[in-house]
Amino acid sequence: MQPGVSPSARQRPARAWLRKGATFVAVAIILAFVLSPPWSVLDKADIFGYATCHRIAARSFHLGGHQLPLCVRCTGTYLGVMAGLGTFLIRGRQRATGFPPVRVLAALAGFWAVWGVDGLNSYLTLLGAPHLYEPHHLLRVITGCLNGLALSTLVWPVFNFSLWKQADGQPVVRGLRELAWMVAAAWVAALAVYTEPSFLLYPVALVSAFGVLLMLTLVNTILVLVVMHQESAAITWRDAVLPLTFGLALALVEVSTIDFVRANLLPPLPF
Repeated sequence: MQPGVSPSARQRPARAWLRKGATFVAVAIILAFVLSPPWSVLDKADIFGYATCHRIAARSFHLGGHQLPLCVRCTGTYLGVMAGLGTFLIRGRQRATGFPPVRVLAALAGFWAVWGVDGLNSYLTLLGAPHLYEPHHLLRVITGCLNGLALSTLVWPVFNFSLWKQADGQPVVRGLRELAWMVAAAWVAALAVYTEPSFLLYPVALVSAFGVLLMLTLVNTILVLVVMHQESAAITWRDAVLPLTFGLALALVEVSTIDFVRANLLPPLPF
């Protein structure tokens, strides 16, 4: 042991090399995903749908003769996620770490309750069991949007709190009026998709698939920051690149693994 050198100082080169190695692997994973087949962007989008959704044809939108990557309810969910995150960025809540007030949280709980009831009712009809009412695509996509708005509203402040050293303590949603505008924006998108116009195929397919990838990346980045003991350390977006890269790579590994297991090890869905 070298005299006068602390154990922590001796560990720094090893940690630096470990971080470089992990960065190399993460970048290699991302490049491999981008540069490997399938080459079509719609087929790439289907990869994310296949990993996270049942993709039953009768319960999916078809635009221009092509089935969307996600079922109707999941399409609504990730349109809601993107509407929520887009609203936060437009309103300057990029680093907001505050949860909404209690009245908004109660509304979000109601969103989940409505989404859960409609989803359960739809599943009962799939099994031929007694149910409350006949499912409908419009109900599926609307309740999915509510679920997505609730997810984005709760995940975004946790992500910001985990990432930023100088975060903004304001709530991501200040009140019911702001939440109502978010709901309106999400439902406009949902109603547009409900009519199944062919010209929306690429925008909706890519936005909804990107919503899946983005949510997985955000959640994985939170876990990466905890494991790396780098919580609340980033000052600029440049500082956020590395943990986000790790989070993105993990998301791609998760999606690819689920796709492989579903395609090769699990029986096909019975309906």
